[in-house]
Amino acid sequence: MNPILMGLGAALGNLVGAAAVVRQERRSLRFIETCLAFGAGFMLALVLVGVLPEVFGAGSALPLAGMMVLVGYVVVHVAQHVLTPHFHFGEETHKVSANAGYSALVGLSLHAFFDGVAIAGGFLVSEKLGALFFLAVLLHKLPEGVTIASLMLASGAGRRRALGAGMVLAVATVAGVLLTELLAPLATYGLALAAGVTLYVAASNLVPQFQASKGFRMTAAFLGGIFALLLLGAFSLGAS
Repeated sequence: MNPILMGLGAALGNLVGAAAVVRQERRSLRFIETCLAFGAGFMLALVLVGVLPEVFGAGSALPLAGMMVLVGYVVVHVAQHVLTPHFHFGEETHKVSANAGYSALVGLSLHAFFDGVAIAGGFLVSEKLGALFFLAVLLHKLPEGVTIASLMLASGAGRRRALGAGMVLAVATVAGVLLTELLAPLATYGLALAAGVTLYVAASNLVPQFQASKGFRMTAAFLGGIFALLLLGAFSLGAS
């Protein structure tokens, strides 16, 4: 499997999510909402069961590995909640300031870049781990596209700019894949950084987004994501 092709495939999720908002496809948006919960479970299980054992394993432990996991976690927090004060995953339904959409685009572009790093970092360990990271990234690319497109529309931008914002995130994702393969520090610490980024997105972004939802649908989707990861054999990643 080619990491660049996987990055391109994941990046398309940004465009699909943005298009669903622009075209006001309510059924698609409901499906993407369910993907948010499913993706949270999948990503959380991937990090805890598959990635952290690889990062801290006796045969592959790196100096400062724990620090790099923490850096990945903190970088996404800063990108989303300092550079982008008005942020939450999912469709924005209220009017926001004209600057809010563009500040969100800056923050989410950094986040998207590390999505690409995650995919490439996984492939540097094994094709199996890279493929699982691709699936994890793709699942939250859909709500990410919804987020940026709806914020752009809520800030007064037109549909073309909303779709363009989705394209910017797609390009940033592919750039993350390419630079991880070219830059030695990213190649060395990319997996640890990806672990921190993925942990933040799953536990701090996605889980709080659906915790207040009534009914069992979102919880079932969350548990489904966990079981899907386990059924794909992530528990044996250390031996892959």
